[in-house]
Amino acid sequence: MTRTNEIIRSSPRKRRPSLSWIPAGAGMSGAVLLLLAGLSVPAGAMVGGARPADRAIARHVVLVVGEHSLCSGVAIAPDLVLTAAHCVLLNGKYRLATFEGRRAAFKQVASVTPHPQFSPRADAPDLALVKLAPTPPPNLAPAPFSERRAPPLVGDRFVVAGFGLSNAAERRSAGTLRSATLVVTDRPSSQQVSLVDPTKLGEAAGLGVCNGDSGGPVFDERDGSLVGIVSWTGRTGGEPVCGFVSGIIPLARYRYWILDTAEKLGSPLEP
Repeated sequence: MTRTNEIIRSSPRKRRPSLSWIPAGAGMSGAVLLLLAGLSVPAGAMVGGARPADRAIARHVVLVVGEHSLCSGVAIAPDLVLTAAHCVLLNGKYRLATFEGRRAAFKQVASVTPHPQFSPRADAPDLALVKLAPTPPPNLAPAPFSERRAPPLVGDRFVVAGFGLSNAAERRSAGTLRSATLVVTDRPSSQQVSLVDPTKLGEAAGLGVCNGDSGGPVFDERDGSLVGIVSWTGRTGGEPVCGFVSGIIPLARYRYWILDTAEKLGSPLEP
C-alpha cells in the first residue's frame, strides 16, 4: 500500500506508509523547481490513460507544493482547501497553485490543520484543512459538498481528479490535472472506500490514482458534488502499485469536524 502524495493501502487495520509521491532528493527538487518557475511538466495525473479534467472539475482543484512533495487538494471555501493529512505533515512550508490554462498562480498558506485522529493506521481520517493567507485574496472556487450521508454502495460511480503521475516509473510525469470515473468495490464503509477501473475491476492495471493525486477530490458522478478525498492506491493485497485499487476517505462521517474547523479558521461553510 502507498499513499498518493504517494498512494496505496490494503486492509483497514494495516499501517499506512509515508506518502511522498516523489522521494525527497534531487529528482523531486527538480520537479518542484519546474513548477515554481511556472514551466509545464510533461504528462499528467492518473495512470491508465486518464483524460485531462474538464473546466467544471478543474476550477475546484489545486496543487499542493511542499519542500519535498507534491499533492492535490480541493477548494471548499474561497480561502480554504481540503487535502490529505499525510500531504502536509512533512514540514510546514507549503504553497498552493491554481492554474489558468498552463500558467500557475501561487497562493501563500497561513495555517494547516490535520484531523486530530489522523495516524499511520489505514482506517484513520486522512484529512487536513489548509487556510490561505488573505493577501492577495485567494478567490478559490469552492466545490459543493454532497448531501449523501450513507456509505457508498458497491457499483456506485465516482470521478477522481489529481495532478499526480501518469507513469508510475517516471518522476516527472506529473503536473497536468486529469480525472477518471471509477466504481466502488470491496465492502465500502464510512471510513474508507475502494475504487477500481470499471473495465478492469482491479484484476489488471487500468485507470486509477497514483503518486501526487493524494488529497485530490472525489465527486459523485450523478451531480458533481464532493464526496471524498483521495488517500492511497495499491493492489488488494497491499502492494504499492498504481492502477489497481484507488482508496478514498468519504467525507460524510467527518462533516462536523470540517464545518467546525472551518468556522474556527474564519471560513464558515454552509451546514
